Amino acid sequence: MIYLDNNSTTQIDKDVLDEMMPYLNEMYGNSASRTHKFGWEANDAVKLSRERVSSLINAKPDEIIFTSGSTEGINFLIKGVYDQYSDKGNHIITVKTEHKAILDVCSYLENKGAEITYLNVNEDGLIDLEELKKAITAKTVLISVMYANNETGVVQEIKEIGNIARKNDVFFMTDATQAVGKIPVDVVEDNIDLLTLSAHKLHGPKGVGAVYIKRQFPKIKVTPLLHGGGHEKGYRSGTINVPGIVGLGKASEIAKKNHPKYENVLKLRNQLEEELCKIKGVALNGDKDNRLPNTTNISIDGVDAEALIIKIRNEFAIASGSACTSAEVLPSHVIMAMYSDEEKAYSSIRISLGKNITEEDLTHFKSYILNKINKIRVII
Repeated sequence: MIYLDNNSTTQIDKDVLDEMMPYLNEMYGNSASRTHKFGWEANDAVKLSRERVSSLINAKPDEIIFTSGSTEGINFLIKGVYDQYSDKGNHIITVKTEHKAILDVCSYLENKGAEITYLNVNEDGLIDLEELKKAITAKTVLISVMYANNETGVVQEIKEIGNIARKNDVFFMTDATQAVGKIPVDVVEDNIDLLTLSAHKLHGPKGVGAVYIKRQFPKIKVTPLLHGGGHEKGYRSGTINVPGIVGLGKASEIAKKNHPKYENVLKLRNQLEEELCKIKGVALNGDKDNRLPNTTNISIDGVDAEALIIKIRNEFAIASGSACTSAEVLPSHVIMAMYSDEEKAYSSIRISLGKNITEEDLTHFKSYILNKINKIRVII
């Protein structure tokens, strides 16, 4: 079976697993234990991982806080900033195509009195920077825009958004879960104040992630997520997941070296798209150029995406949208925001390649999916 759903999760890298293993059995100390070797070993491992994660995004080690993943990080940052800066205002700006973790947190805060502006996107999946500027008010405390969309791979104009936020004295947060590890992400160059990432999207383990909180002037205040011991600089109390953090650190180190590998992925993806778009009724969803190198999202006229996935699922793993919403048979909110076309949304599939994909894999996929598309169309 060929795995083409890497935006959902990735296979853990062998070197990552090897580095984690000692901390699961031999070096099992609590990193908060200061009185013996077991604790010192764990603490040193966490310190190294913090350095590796910060290096991947050009942050400082003390700006990295470990979490259980991006959903936790998103909840922590948005709720924490909203709580801390409620005296300034109650307005947050985000985008209609954000991950459900962002949208659901914003919906929750609306019930608590927050005012949320949901920016539109064009048919390329990009926001209008002028619309963003006009949306900012004296009560705006946070702008949250996804770095790269999990369904279409569309990459927003992050540096420009960061510039706009800075000029208006508003904090800028980005959910960089899909971007980190696939393309270079630089929090300084991109004017990012807050960022979330997750290990399992870059060939690390599940259940661990990190947030970046800028500590340079102006220092950003965020209400702690968990209380009870002061771990993670007081932001997230509780015994930390040392093996998982070690895995995230190693995955970050490998990802920094592996960015050139995605040039080959990009080449293969473009070849695949060229072939797929020759099929009658197939169209690419999202900006052709401003996109992750591994992601293809296409709509197929006259073909229900779920029916197609069922036809090929014993041979290929693909998706019709986000893994976090796949339990619901609903049209993709991302495609709907881009095109306002329910039929297009129901006929869209996502193909997300991994760094080890081969040309032979994709040749097989193209011929196989064409056969199934034709069969579905004949039945219809």
